Amino acid sequence: MPSNTTIVSAPGKVLLAGGYLVLDPAFSGLVVATDARFYTLVRPANHSNETISSSKITVRSPQFENATWSYLVDIKDKDVQLTPSTQDESKNTFVELALAYSLAMLGHLIPVESIAKTLDTGLEIVIAGNNDFYSQRKELESRGLPLNTGSLRQIPLFASTHTTLSKVHKTGLGSSAALITSLVSAIFIHFKAADLTKQDQAITAFLHNAAQFVHCLAQGKVGSGFDVSSAVWGSHTYKRFSPELLQEIMHNEARNQIPTLLKVLDPKQTAWDNKVASFQLAPQLHLMLADIDAGSHTPTLVSNVLKWRKNKPEEANELWRQLGKANDTVVELLKKLDQTSKSSLVEYDLAIRKASALPAAEWDSLLNQTIKDKDATTELLINIYNEFQTVRRYLREMSQLSEVPVEPEEQTRLLDACLTIPGVLMAGVPGAGGFDAIFCIVLSDESRKGVEDVWSNFKEMSVGPLLCTESIEGGLVVELYQDAEPSSDRNNFTVVKRLVDL
Repeated sequence: MPSNTTIVSAPGKVLLAGGYLVLDPAFSGLVVATDARFYTLVRPANHSNETISSSKITVRSPQFENATWSYLVDIKDKDVQLTPSTQDESKNTFVELALAYSLAMLGHLIPVESIAKTLDTGLEIVIAGNNDFYSQRKELESRGLPLNTGSLRQIPLFASTHTTLSKVHKTGLGSSAALITSLVSAIFIHFKAADLTKQDQAITAFLHNAAQFVHCLAQGKVGSGFDVSSAVWGSHTYKRFSPELLQEIMHNEARNQIPTLLKVLDPKQTAWDNKVASFQLAPQLHLMLADIDAGSHTPTLVSNVLKWRKNKPEEANELWRQLGKANDTVVELLKKLDQTSKSSLVEYDLAIRKASALPAAEWDSLLNQTIKDKDATTELLINIYNEFQTVRRYLREMSQLSEVPVEPEEQTRLLDACLTIPGVLMAGVPGAGGFDAIFCIVLSDESRKGVEDVWSNFKEMSVGPLLCTESIEGGLVVELYQDAEPSSDRNNFTVVKRLVDL
């Protein structure tokens, strides 16, 4: 492996429960991190490339056309300024803001001599996301392959999207949040201003806060932040931070007020009120995701739902209260299921096997078979299924009252069809809903195959499976640091080698 190379990755996300409500600090959401990850590689510039010179940073995104961006870095005292090249074919606001603010903050955190030394020959940065972040329909068509998981596995890692960044069809896994989180973190780690190996929560919290700020600034608003939170901490229940924390520094002049910015972002100086409680799916429960080729504009959906809530507060707030309660119940039941798997492993495995053989609507019949020996696992599975059906009912009610297609009728029919397959525990629309995507939680490989058959045979919409599932690695991961070998506790050698060769 080349020396002085840093690679940091952050996961994509799925908001299983808490769409819309997660915007309100009074409610929580359940966000699950995916094993589809976004990677940032930082290394000294290659001297053989004449376009890279001292104090110059070049960023490449090889999956896209016209996706190379160059910047000059000037250092004066503690002031580290980034200037974009005027010759680039395109502009990337997310990358530019991430670099500009990360470097500006570094000027006040570490000696500028250290920054100048690291930039001595320039830097090359490569950013790349797992194929699941982007629709692979065109790639499959070009290869003459059908739209299924077997075909997707034939596409090489970090495949070209055959289009520009502005035109690519995203699958809703939170690519911009994962990009910003991995890029900001990689810069701080490469410049030795942060060390995740120390497992210092304050360091992780600072990286989270910095990524939240940059992401909000790039989007032009203070969002709920669950996507960046998941990119940092993995799967968890989430309550948002107060928007007021960032609103006063949400302007480009913040670049000239770095001490003030650092005071807000440093968890030791400013107490952030976001709440993160770690979560994991119980053993043998697996997440399935599909991209729907119909598409919804999430900001429009959110804007219209919030407009309805503002115009009819009593109607909306009562529904939100009921939906929030149902969401919380689902989360608590899922946590109890995980606890049961640890305390009664044999009984748990048997119950999962039995439930895998029947559609969820028929699981009640399993209790009759075990009436002498109460089956806690089966009862929990039934309760999770029923309670999530209640969540869906409230989402459909929201669709009707707000006239916003949160769970559109076509999606309802698709989700109901998935639930007829034996061993499907949950099926729903993630996040803000609409026509973008669906998820299922399944209990077995046979269940997974059955769901894939439903998707491939569904006629009303084109349903494209994704390969990713829930992450077992959590949030931020340092894949490679400087001269160290790739971590031996995970199978990342292929990914690292592919990134290095891009």
